[in-house]
Amino acid sequence: MTDIIRLLPDSVANQIAAGEVVQRPASAVKELLENTIDAGATEIKLIIKESGKLLIQVIDNGCGMSERDARMCFERHATSKIAKADDLLAIRTLGFRGEALASIASIAQVDLKSKRNEDEIGTSILIEGTEFKGQFPVNCQNGTSVTVKNLFFNVPARRNFLKSNTLELKYIIEEFFRITLVNPDIAFTFYNQDKILYQLPPGNLKQRIIKLYGPAYSQRLIPVEQQTPLVNIAGFIGKPEFAKKTRGEQFFFTNGRFMKSPYLHHAVENAFKELIPDDSVPSYFIYMEVDPQTIDVNIHPTKTEINFQDIKSIYAILHAAVKQSIGKFNISPTLDFEAEQSMNIPQFPDNYPIKQPTITINPNYNPFEKRIEPQTKFTFSPKPAPSAQGWQDFYAPVPANAEKLEFPKTDRELDGLKNQQLADETFSERKRSFQVANSYIVTHTHSGVIVIDQQHAHERILYERMLQKSEVNDMAGQHQLIPQTITLSPDNAQFLLEWMDYFTELGFEINAFGKGSFVVQAIPMNMETANIGVFIESVLESLKSPGKENKMNQSLTLAKTLAKKLSIKRGKRLHQQEIDSMIENLFACMIPDTSPDGKPTMVIQSFEELNRKLKI
Repeated sequence: MTDIIRLLPDSVANQIAAGEVVQRPASAVKELLENTIDAGATEIKLIIKESGKLLIQVIDNGCGMSERDARMCFERHATSKIAKADDLLAIRTLGFRGEALASIASIAQVDLKSKRNEDEIGTSILIEGTEFKGQFPVNCQNGTSVTVKNLFFNVPARRNFLKSNTLELKYIIEEFFRITLVNPDIAFTFYNQDKILYQLPPGNLKQRIIKLYGPAYSQRLIPVEQQTPLVNIAGFIGKPEFAKKTRGEQFFFTNGRFMKSPYLHHAVENAFKELIPDDSVPSYFIYMEVDPQTIDVNIHPTKTEINFQDIKSIYAILHAAVKQSIGKFNISPTLDFEAEQSMNIPQFPDNYPIKQPTITINPNYNPFEKRIEPQTKFTFSPKPAPSAQGWQDFYAPVPANAEKLEFPKTDRELDGLKNQQLADETFSERKRSFQVANSYIVTHTHSGVIVIDQQHAHERILYERMLQKSEVNDMAGQHQLIPQTITLSPDNAQFLLEWMDYFTELGFEINAFGKGSFVVQAIPMNMETANIGVFIESVLESLKSPGKENKMNQSLTLAKTLAKKLSIKRGKRLHQQEIDSMIENLFACMIPDTSPDGKPTMVIQSFEELNRKLKI
């Protein structure tokens, strides 16, 4: 019998390693940026095309490499960071295992150019899918430039599993944030499709956060600082009132390395307990310095997880530090000496239309007349959706000589007939309905009592109106007397531009202002004017959630999110006209008995069941 165990070829071994190290274009960006940091670069350029699938290029002004080093860096486990096993206990660099470039070169076309300061000429190396194409001298600038083309060109199965360009770009931006936040003293420039997406000059940590997230964050951050023999903690946390529903602004860094730690995240989250809603997440940018011998950074291929020897003590110190900072902020606000001296007032572009503020005057207004508390009226018409045209036949009493309906044959027809009969009984006689506890609407038919949840019902009504393009234009917006200016991060700004037409159809009037700023001229009726920027950010974040990358899912998500945000909440008092309109519009929906989230909109109690419970 022949031997069956054999060594894998280097090309196969590199592709297997690439499956762990390079999962998507963002993974290659991370590895290349970390190498530039370790090379001592002070200026770094990142160039992306087609979300990294077509091109990833990283240019730095670091120390560069010699001819031999440029060739050796593509070998597996070739590194300048460690020489013996004990060095693993004192790691302060980002890359050290020597797998990154070898893995990237095995699944892409790589062109490396590098030159040291003391050399007169540089070195260029071409590799395609582990196949060495050549090494030759080249005239280039000091530092290193790595160009990665056609990622996964020789592994089509891996390429087919990549997400949409929008989602892959989001992952790249996340890795870019993690690198730039921990290196505020380095200048970064990020090009996407030949346009500058981020241009970050060197500065301090707070200035870097503001450059990445916008000027509004200058008033949202609380400093955190704590020094102990075990760990030194510094950074910023977000004020409780600016906590968000989605994750994305939670950053831990240990010894200059980004890490994920659900355990330490709980320490921060627990410090915000009773200050933010249960479904919200606080923002934080926390940096920890510990003795390298007390941690192990070599437990995960992407080096995003770290083992601590005494993590329970660090948990307690971190929790106390965050709690102390929140307490200091609540007692007395601090002066910010690091803020920009110039006022953050955007300038209007030359071709920006200037609109005269308008007001409406009621000539019949009498200040001495007793008035009822004003209530917001519904902006949608009570007519049913075109796809529910059959409901119109049941708004009026059925004539006595009408033909008998054919008995339905399917469960769906039975459900439809049941809803139609319910609508007929409800609206043909116009029974008076009323509101209970400012949250529920009670009405009745010949057969029983109906209790409607006004919030879930209004969510269903708005959701179906938004999905029906023929009636979306009926949702008029209300112009604001003083337009609001909001500032979004570049990825959210790009997302808003892609969905601008849909926002306009829903009643928004938003004009791009340049550099991530937008002017909100009008908003949908019934929407609160406060925190419009936070509202739009939360809607955009929901669109970028995993599993929402195709346009259909994003459209449904946007309609569902806006319906929940704009719906009438429990505790809102309604007038009789609004109550009747709510019932009428609910039964005009295609699915009136559930909200967009699948929660019931109504409870039906038959008279027979009431008699049985009351023992009548």
